[in-house]
Order: sequence, then C-alpha cells, then structure tokens
Amino acid sequence: MAVAFSLKTMKLTILAYLLFACSAAHSQTRQSPITILDSSHDCSIRGMSIPSNRVIWISGSNGHVAKSTDGGKTWKWMLVAGYEKTDFRAIHAFDSTRVIIMGVGNPAYILKTKDGGQSWKLVYTKDTVGMFLDAMDFRNEQEGICIGDPIDAGGGKKKFFVIRTHDGGDTWQQQSPSVTPVEGEAVFSASGSNIALLDSKDFDYAFISGGSASNLYLIGKLGKANKVYPLRINKGTESSGAFSMATDGRNKFYSIGGDYKNPDEAKDNFVWTADGGKSWQTPLGAQPSGYRSCIRIIKGKQMVACGTNGVDVCDEPNKWRHISAEGFNVCRVSLDGKMVFFGGGKGRVGRM
Repeated sequence: MAVAFSLKTMKLTILAYLLFACSAAHSQTRQSPITILDSSHDCSIRGMSIPSNRVIWISGSNGHVAKSTDGGKTWKWMLVAGYEKTDFRAIHAFDSTRVIIMGVGNPAYILKTKDGGQSWKLVYTKDTVGMFLDAMDFRNEQEGICIGDPIDAGGGKKKFFVIRTHDGGDTWQQQSPSVTPVEGEAVFSASGSNIALLDSKDFDYAFISGGSASNLYLIGKLGKANKVYPLRINKGTESSGAFSMATDGRNKFYSIGGDYKNPDEAKDNFVWTADGGKSWQTPLGAQPSGYRSCIRIIKGKQMVACGTNGVDVCDEPNKWRHISAEGFNVCRVSLDGKMVFFGGGKGRVGRM
C-alpha cells in the first residue's frame, strides 16, 4: 500500500512538473517571441528593406549598412567610405546588389550601389538651411520619391521638400513645392515609412506629418486636386504626431505615432481610414502600448507596430496586443508574410 501511494504521488508530481514546464515555456514564448539576430555594431538602425524572402538590408547611424542573404542568419556589415558620420535613416533595396540609401542632415545625401555595397556613388546632395530628409519610397524599379522637412520656398513661406527619380535613383529632381505646412509642422525621420507612392486614379502619393499639426496629405495626379485630412492623433508638440503609415495604396491608411518623449503613453496613438481619409476610426479595444515609430501590414488585417518600449500586433485594427518589451525603431515584413524583421538601437536586429 505504501508503494502504491508513492507511485501515485510520483505520477502526480511528474504531471504537475510537466504542466508547469509547458506553462512556463508557453509564457516565455509569449513574452519573448522576437529572436535577436545581431547586436554587434554601435549604431541606431532606422532603415530596412526586404526585396526577397532571403535578402534583408538595413541602414543606420555612423555610416552603417548591413545585409543578409540567408534570411537573417548571417549579416555582412559595412561602413560607407567617406560617410562614417552620416545617419542613413532610409534604405530601398531592389535586390542583393542594387540599393539606395538616404542620409539625413545638412548636407543631405542619397547614395546608390550596384555591386552589393562594395562601392557607393553619390547620386544626390543638398546643402541649404533647414535641410533634413525624412523618408523614401519606390513604386517600382524606376519611380521613387523622397521627402524632407519644410524649407524656405521664397516669400517667407516654407514648403515640404520633395524630390523624385524616374531612373531607379541614378538621378533626382526637385519638385515644385505644392504643400504648405503650418508653423511647427514637419515630417518625422523615424523609420522611413511616412510616405507612399499610391495605386490610385486620383492621387500620386501620400505622406503624414506631425508636430504642431498632424495630417494625411494626398497629392493629386496631374490635373487633380490635393487633399488634406487632419489626423485625430496625439499631437501639438515637436515630439508628437504621426510617425508612420501603412496603406493598401488606394483607400486604406493606417497611421501610428504618439510622443517619443513619453514612450509609455498609450493614448490616441493609432487611427485608420478605409475610405481614403473621409472618415477616421480609433480602436474600440486596446491601442498599441505606447509611442510607435513604425507600422506594417503583415497580411490582410494583421499588422505589426514597434517603438522604443516594445512591439504590438493585431489581427484587425480594433484591438492590439503587446507581445514584447524589446524596443525597436523599424520593422518590415518578408514578402511571403511569414516573418517580421526589426531594427533598433545598439545595432540590434530581431526577427519574429
């Protein structure tokens, strides 16, 4: 009888242990779903581009650029010669060899490589008061756009700075200013994701702003009028407003931000529209858990957003859930929608 009791006790003990171990493993997975792939370089990563499921490019401060050709398993880091102090906050990769990088500041730089980063060619530079490039997007292998903070356009007026390319980034042309911001309104250079070339019959491209005002700007095609829609998002200071935008290229726009000086403030930091900006919605359930510098669509209504205090995901925009306290500046989704990559401070690269 004593033996039977001991055996029963042993079985119960083993069962309890297994349940505890499984629960602990599940809890750990739920709390830390992001694997850190690299953290070996002293830079802040803000640019990321994924041209294929195996090729990932990143860019950051102190002249750093890196690429992986095996889905993030290994990374090749490089310093862009002559630009070791430049902050490359946006990057667009066509493949593993042809890449455009955007350097902010004054002077501003855009460089291109055709040999995988072995050599870089300066394809655009601008040196003027207030110059600061913010974001870049490409519609295809030829058409690209880059936006910067408002600069003096004459007559005491400022206009958002916009340049375009129609030859894959080999040359860039400044556009005639068409949009006037209010005092204190600008474009944040947080993750290169606040401008997008559109697939619309009426509008060529869209971008979002922040600061004293926060708006969605829809820039009309030739002969079409521009549209401006105020965003019901945390704004009013130089550190708050809309920081990032995801779109289907037509009528759906998802805008995220907050106040980067108050990263834990989870209020009025996400809005979206499904009718091209005519009406806006905010989550009925949980919002993203603080300031967010980047938002991307994973698949369908599934989205991911990251900021300095962590990562959030949603299956539909009405309810977000916090999945990691690991802070990042930028996120991008693989072409097959199966993986999300992140870049942040201290050269950290992550994968979910």
